[in-house]
Amino acid sequence: MLIPKVAAKKLRIGWFSFTCCEDSTMIWIELMNDNFFKWKGLLDIRHAKVLKRKNRLDNLDVAFVEGAITTEPDAKMLRSIREHSKRVVAIGSCAINGMPAAQRNVFNDELKKEIEFLIRRFKQTDRVRTVKEVVQVDDEIPGCPMVEASFLQVLDRYLKEFGVTNA
Repeated sequence: MLIPKVAAKKLRIGWFSFTCCEDSTMIWIELMNDNFFKWKGLLDIRHAKVLKRKNRLDNLDVAFVEGAITTEPDAKMLRSIREHSKRVVAIGSCAINGMPAAQRNVFNDELKKEIEFLIRRFKQTDRVRTVKEVVQVDDEIPGCPMVEASFLQVLDRYLKEFGVTNA
């Protein structure tokens, strides 16, 4: 078995998922399975509810954010993520352009009236927003699910930017 080299510094990351089908999260987990020994020494995963019970939202180098923003508590959380992250990357279609999660934004008046009780019951905002409508975004990784090659390129770029290597 190969023993991974530990970098002198690790890239501190968080993975956050809002309103979406979480398909990019599943791709990320599969990528971690494929790259476990390489990434173990390079990444400090500080926040990823899909992986850990105890999460920290502090001093992140990069926050990867999947999904559209549909509630005020989600918008507040996203602002907190931005505040505690040097870089924010919007992951997947829902985060980047809102779709398909934002379909209700283009419903006709009749259909909007029909779903109004659901919007109230689940305390949704009148309009579904993209990540960049709420906070500044530094990068985007398109797709539904995300394009793996794009994610790997962005991750590699941030490893270099933050001086993380396993020399």
